Amino acid sequence: MMFVVVRLARALLTILIVVSFAFVVLRLSGDPALAILTNEAPPEALLAFRQSWGLDQPVLVQYLTYLRTILSGDLGVSMRDGRDAFTVVAERIPITLAITIPALVISIAIGVTAGICAAFNPNSRLDRGIMLAAVAGFTVPSFVLGLLLVLVFSVWLGILPSGGAQHWTNAILPIVTLGVGSAATLARYTRAALLEVLDRPYVRTASAKGVPWRLTILSHALPNAAIPMVTILGFLVGQLIAGAVVVENVFSWPGVGRLLVASVASRDLAVVQCLLFFVAATMIAANIVADILYSLFDPRLRASTHGGGA
Repeated sequence: MMFVVVRLARALLTILIVVSFAFVVLRLSGDPALAILTNEAPPEALLAFRQSWGLDQPVLVQYLTYLRTILSGDLGVSMRDGRDAFTVVAERIPITLAITIPALVISIAIGVTAGICAAFNPNSRLDRGIMLAAVAGFTVPSFVLGLLLVLVFSVWLGILPSGGAQHWTNAILPIVTLGVGSAATLARYTRAALLEVLDRPYVRTASAKGVPWRLTILSHALPNAAIPMVTILGFLVGQLIAGAVVVENVFSWPGVGRLLVASVASRDLAVVQCLLFFVAATMIAANIVADILYSLFDPRLRASTHGGGA
């Protein structure tokens, strides 16, 4: 129980830091009145806009008001259309999930399979080829990969749409672009974890006793290699969320990432703050789940946490 309480306390502190940082940066980035009403608006209109949104108050007063509204469950109102900021963001979440969830599934399937194949054939051509592809997939920026895929499959071959969200085929290139980087990361971690486990005494002992190699792998190697691999899940979720911001703008996919860029450009403070709150909460939740799964796989972590709490 103490293990979960400690993680939740850290999560709340992290969210507070994120929303506070977002508040300060957004106030320093420009005047929302000028961004929304433009420079051609009369001074009276600009002043009325700032007064109506509380932008004429001292920054500390604005910050305390912001924290109070968040604690009351109110994430603010969009300055552009007057709608609840949470409603604006919630409309885009399913659209983003439509590409991030398949990308996560594909990255796990490809990354784990490639990592296993590389680990079982160390220093072979297959191993070097997989690791070379993994390094390339990890280092190539997502926007470069996205543009290359558009060039090949949309411009040259003409078999897939280059952007939009009118049909399910529009999601193929964004999903592939998001999944490649995550699969490359997971392949490297899977290979490293398996190679470390395969060198453990209990694996060598099982082989020396005549236990079939396949049974040794399934019963000893893979379950123990899964322990460090679980920790990468939270990182993968964060990587997908960060990648979605870029990929959605490359492919004109109308999800959370594209909304974030548009809201930052227009200084729609409430929507940007709500988006960052959602992103931070999602990533923190993913890491908490990964920590809990890790503790289930490795009881020593629970024991150390309980011991520290005592």
